[in-house]
Amino acid sequence: MTEYTDKNGSTVTVTRAPDRAAFEIRDAAGEVAGHADFRDRDGERIFHHTEVDEEFGGRGMGTALVRGAVEATRAEGVPIVPVCPMVEAFLDKSGGEFEGAYRSPTADDRAWLREEGA
Repeated sequence: MTEYTDKNGSTVTVTRAPDRAAFEIRDAAGEVAGHADFRDRDGERIFHHTEVDEEFGGRGMGTALVRGAVEATRAEGVPIVPVCPMVEAFLDKSGGEFEGAYRSPTADDRAWLREEGA
């Protein structure tokens, strides 16, 4: 579990979802506000979808969620493949902070995700 402060000054937490291949962000009351879904393949983690519920919009929770998911994945030593536009944009804007922790997605990655129903 990693804690961050949202734009309202509230503490939010990012954790690995206990029952599926995703990271979740929870507000200070413990309510799930969003998730970053992934699939692991050949020793890599392919992030394919990130979503924050509308009621939590504008608080920076999407960025906190992606940061938490990326940091946790890097700490595990698992290379990241950002198919999800939010994860890709975050990594592009990271200023090299996560250099070497990810690679660009390929057409094969995208085809595999479609086959998996992701």
